[in-house]
Amino acid sequence: MKAATLSERLRFEGVGLHTGEPATIDVLPAAPNSGFTFLLPDGIRIPALAEYAVETPLATIVAAQGRSISTVEHVLSALFGMGVSDADIALRGAEIPILDGSTAIFAAAISAAGLKFSDQMRPVLEVTEPFELRSGDRAVVVLPSQSFRVRFVAEYDAPIGTHYFDGEISPEMYAAEIAPARTFAFLRDVEAMRASGLARGGTLENALVFDDDGPMQALRWSNEVVRHKVLDLIGDFALLGAWPRCEVIAIKSGHAMHARVTCALRRQLGVASKT
Repeated sequence: MKAATLSERLRFEGVGLHTGEPATIDVLPAAPNSGFTFLLPDGIRIPALAEYAVETPLATIVAAQGRSISTVEHVLSALFGMGVSDADIALRGAEIPILDGSTAIFAAAISAAGLKFSDQMRPVLEVTEPFELRSGDRAVVVLPSQSFRVRFVAEYDAPIGTHYFDGEISPEMYAAEIAPARTFAFLRDVEAMRASGLARGGTLENALVFDDDGPMQALRWSNEVVRHKVLDLIGDFALLGAWPRCEVIAIKSGHAMHARVTCALRRQLGVASKT
């Protein structure tokens, strides 16, 4: 797999889902095998790697030198899923813009810009032995595979219920089957999240909301919720710093569990090869 970056700078503007504050990012081409790096206005650089992740249940946060960036999973998911291996992400504000709650806008812009491929091979994480992490009825199992495949079981209270998704991740599949899936919440939980300083930028324009009777907006798929969980997992696995050649079976997992899995994989396996 060749290392790839963007052919041109991309800018995205909006609000942060949790802070509700204005958020702007510029996604910039980067040198081969430099990976993903967040650039703050004061010159601080935060690598998008698992050891910089802060475990939280509702978003992925990376932190270094006393600074943190929230909700990085969507832009990382779009870059990773669309085949980008290297990019600098310069931001103003403390959070990535939520846009429409999915990664469709990110993915479309990446596709339109096109990729610039290097003669260098990108790092690939070869999984040679099964790895498993369990916590109660939640689990992530990582198995050897020749491709990156995700099987996800999501289970929530009514009216969402249980949903399943299985797919091999490629740029074409990601853009069509994963990117348009929106972040979601129960209406009954929104007030509590806002009281905790979260979801202050959430609206019906950037999140799929469920009340007791069902979704308050039209679904893009009947299993949109689990597709968004796959979207989040891809963003979290971007923190490996390498393309994962493995099958991931996720059962009711979330950001905190993914952070533990990616940290363990980096410690246990490292970047195994460049092929």
